[in-house]
Amino acid sequence: AGADLRDKDGKDVGAATLIQTPDGVRIAVTGYRLPPGSHGLHIHEVGQCQPPEFTSAGAHFNPTGKQHGRLNPAGPHAGDLPNLVVGASGQGGIDITTKAVTLAPGPTSLLAGKGTSIVIHASADDEKTDPTGNSGARIACGVIAK
Repeated sequence: AGADLRDKDGKDVGAATLIQTPDGVRIAVTGYRLPPGSHGLHIHEVGQCQPPEFTSAGAHFNPTGKQHGRLNPAGPHAGDLPNLVVGASGQGGIDITTKAVTLAPGPTSLLAGKGTSIVIHASADDEKTDPTGNSGARIACGVIAK
């Protein structure tokens, strides 16, 4: 599966590739033409990316009813991912594997129901504050599709 990430003006600013592996879903995100710094990166619960604010993507993907944050004792959401770090060139990338989601059918499938999307936020995720980690506005979005 994959997602083409676009900013509020519809410009391509990155891509995500998702592969089901025996260890979980490998998610590789490459960003470009992004503001330098750390940015919250999350899977959201709806496969829609209507600019300019991308609120159509809904809340974080959270089929297990947890609180936000990989550092939160009552978390994390299935869609909580590490921050995307973008260099001075406007480029950044991350490659992680998570068991919290699947591409196969089931309650944690990213391809079921209304679909899902990947969202890049303006600020870093503090990885503990519910519900969004204080990661700010949504600056890029891409629908996850096969």
